[in-house]
Amino acid sequence: MQRVLGKKTLENEILREAVKIAHEKKLISRLPSLPEDDTP
Repeated sequence: MQRVLGKKTLENEILREAVKIAHEKKLISRLPSLPEDDTP
């Protein structure tokens, strides 16, 4: 479980950095919002 959590944390950090770079390069006009949880 710790390995999975570590992997997800790393993925999250990579995605946040990618969004930051894309925003700085004007590849995206604004930071995307996270999808809302649709679970009942």
